[in-house]
Amino acid sequence: MGSIKERLDKVRTLIQDKDFLEGRGLSNEVNIRFFCYAAEEEMAVRHFVDQIKKDRTLACRLVEHNLYKIFLSICDDKRITKSIPHMEERKGKDFLIAQMHTIATAEAFAARMQYQQQPGDVLMLTGVGEVFPFMRIHSLLEALQPHFSDIPILVMYPGVFNGRHVKLFDRLRPNDYYRAFNVV
Repeated sequence: MGSIKERLDKVRTLIQDKDFLEGRGLSNEVNIRFFCYAAEEEMAVRHFVDQIKKDRTLACRLVEHNLYKIFLSICDDKRITKSIPHMEERKGKDFLIAQMHTIATAEAFAARMQYQQQPGDVLMLTGVGEVFPFMRIHSLLEALQPHFSDIPILVMYPGVFNGRHVKLFDRLRPNDYYRAFNVV
């Protein structure tokens, strides 16, 4: 499969490819791709994302959205961020997760990601592992599809995707998602 650095170098090349940017070769499927990696490679992936966001020589415009930062901004706007630890302590983890799912919905995330899209844009989703269990990528991608149908979505995913199921950290129960493709 190659080292993480080699694989990330291939991602840099891929996101600038005209066929990738225009969604060619996907049999009329949505242009959603997963870059899967082992959780222990997270720091290398974060470094890559930080570097590529600064690269002004790219033949595309990279728009990165960190899901954990979006989650925190949703909580901040609702003014509940400071009360979350206390709520979990008093009511338990399951109660907290249920409450967060009513506030930090896939639609709320999708609304935060809206911007004026341009041809040549690539939407990169990061922070997938950090935002778990409050947001699951399969739910978010369903909510994003109507809003980002004209640009590719690249999910930096700490887990595995076998073309049919996503499995976060390669440990959790797999969730169905079949409308995407693996990148490298």
